[in-house]
Amino acid sequence: MNEADFEKKHINVNGVKTCYIEAGEGEPLILIHGGGAGANSYGNWFASLPLFGKKFRAIAIDMIGFGESESPAKIGADYSQKTRYEHLAGFIKAMGFEKATLVGNSMGGATAMGVAVEYPDLVDKLILMGSAGLNTEISEALMPILKYDYTKEGMVKMVETLTNDDFVITDEMINYRHTNSIEPSNKEAYGNVMAWIKEQGGLFYEDDYIAKVTQKTLVVNGKNDLVVPLSHAWKFLELIDDSWGYIVPHCGHWAMIEHPEDFAAAVSQFIESH
Repeated sequence: MNEADFEKKHINVNGVKTCYIEAGEGEPLILIHGGGAGANSYGNWFASLPLFGKKFRAIAIDMIGFGESESPAKIGADYSQKTRYEHLAGFIKAMGFEKATLVGNSMGGATAMGVAVEYPDLVDKLILMGSAGLNTEISEALMPILKYDYTKEGMVKMVETLTNDDFVITDEMINYRHTNSIEPSNKEAYGNVMAWIKEQGGLFYEDDYIAKVTQKTLVVNGKNDLVVPLSHAWKFLELIDDSWGYIVPHCGHWAMIEHPEDFAAAVSQFIESH
């Protein structure tokens, strides 16, 4: 796990300096990380970006307010889901892509879904992995995520919640995500994002909104995901007309980190065969 292996690139997206890393050549495949504390392009996609780069121009973006991308405050925007999907749509246009396939995890899935509905011409195919977007009960298991205290111990508890019981959590991963989470602008933005989600009562769209997704969609879910339970995967499959499902055993919320080869192979096969 070495961030120096990837060149950090920046592009102006409607006034927001936006950071991304990439690997490979070919059709554009944009990877969108989740909304957990310390999340960014490298931290979420380091294991699978090189795998996707073998077949596609794989691009992992820092969402607005995360990593090295500037905060919504830079352009006077709020911290809503609309701000995130407008930023992602702007990124696709700024990169000069007619359309791209989107792979989103958790909040990144909800962000990709927003672009798929609001800007359907920009999205080729959609991959939702442990995706947010459905209303859910807040369980006790989620408290280490919702009440993250910006300590290394707190980060360990958060990553334990996000991964399966057999996953080996390294000091390197904890140190990297913790350092990102306490960076002042990231910390401030994360607090504002969480406040917005709390105010809304969750990170979700109405069912009829999700049903507007017209792209061919692959729904991926870890069988042991505590954040997005299997029932949500089935619900997405019911709501999205052209959708397929892929369920990963011994996997929590981070299929791209817990089982990168399996995840990349399933996604690549889906894209190539449809």
